[in-house]
Amino acid sequence: MNEKIGLPETWRWFGPGDPVKLESIRQTGAKGIVTALHHIPHGEVWPLEELMERKQAIEQAGMHWHIVESIPVHENIKTRTGNYNKLLDNYRKNLENVAACGVDTVCYNFMPVLDWTRTDLDYLLPDGSRALRFSFTDLALFDIFILKRTGAENCYSDGHLVSAEVKWKSATEEWKKRLTDTILMGVPGEAPTTLETLLESINIYKGIGASGLRENLFYSLESIMECCEENNIRMTIHPDDPPFNILGLPRIVSTHQHLVEIIRQVNHPSNGICFCTGSLGASKHNDLPGILKSIGSRIYFAHLRNVSREKDGSFFEASHLTGDTDMYQVVKELLRLQKDRNEKIPFRPDHGHVMLDDLKKNSLPGYPAIGRMKGLAELRGLAMGIEKSGLTIKQESEII
Repeated sequence: MNEKIGLPETWRWFGPGDPVKLESIRQTGAKGIVTALHHIPHGEVWPLEELMERKQAIEQAGMHWHIVESIPVHENIKTRTGNYNKLLDNYRKNLENVAACGVDTVCYNFMPVLDWTRTDLDYLLPDGSRALRFSFTDLALFDIFILKRTGAENCYSDGHLVSAEVKWKSATEEWKKRLTDTILMGVPGEAPTTLETLLESINIYKGIGASGLRENLFYSLESIMECCEENNIRMTIHPDDPPFNILGLPRIVSTHQHLVEIIRQVNHPSNGICFCTGSLGASKHNDLPGILKSIGSRIYFAHLRNVSREKDGSFFEASHLTGDTDMYQVVKELLRLQKDRNEKIPFRPDHGHVMLDDLKKNSLPGYPAIGRMKGLAELRGLAMGIEKSGLTIKQESEII
């Protein structure tokens, strides 16, 4: 694709241990790599030498690296307890180190304890491919019968409670373990949590609440803004996934209003948003094109994927151009924002179905090669079609 047309394409790569190698990624059409040092424990400083090695490997493969996803936010920063000030010092040092490698965008999240949460990593679709799925029934089953969280039964509908109890009675030990491992799973390459740690954290966040977590986010952002400005770094917060309360944990990055508040409270050009259509799109209350029109000036990175919502609030990950998110309107608005701002907004095809030869291979959950390449091709074609048809019309974003 002509680099002057469309959105800049990137690809998430989990480092040398990723089954999808850099030489293969280059063949997908992606020009940029989104990566991080996932093997380093949260809160520690990333060695500059190792970052430079990562940068060199990417450039030798014919691509560039200017987006980090993620520099993880340690739990002590989220709770503002223990050595959180030292951890913020380390975070600022990591910003300086990635900036020295040419990185100008950092994606991160502020979700308590767990990263993105699913209940099924191998959901069978009618065409034989497999997808990620979130089931409220399965979450209720885990919450009530496996985690045994106090008061969990009060967080679900009568229908979910009945379905969960029926399923629990017939579930095998193998299936229960798989469900537990799936919910507790961290980002590929990072350590999962445990049932004991999760319960301890739930009790901690019960005392902090959404308002306390929100204040801790604002505090941590304010503490790094000067460093971001000095190093030309843009922070992009990733929405909660899924965008509603789970397991008694608070959510503060799930709605249009949440995003507006984050920008208003820390009103600095370095404080931006990662626009994830899959996370935000899992809630029927989020108007994605409307969000883009409202806060487009602060959207610096996009994850494009689609979900199909079910009647009870559950969802599964659909193909990139199907599902309940109108990807045509989203891409059109992103292209319009690029024109208005006279700068590129990089995106990556997020997640993907396991299909074709990948069904016989081991791939990281959500990150098979072929399914993401299919999504990338569809999104690139959609963007080119919109631009060549002259369908992007100048429209200024609302002022926050």
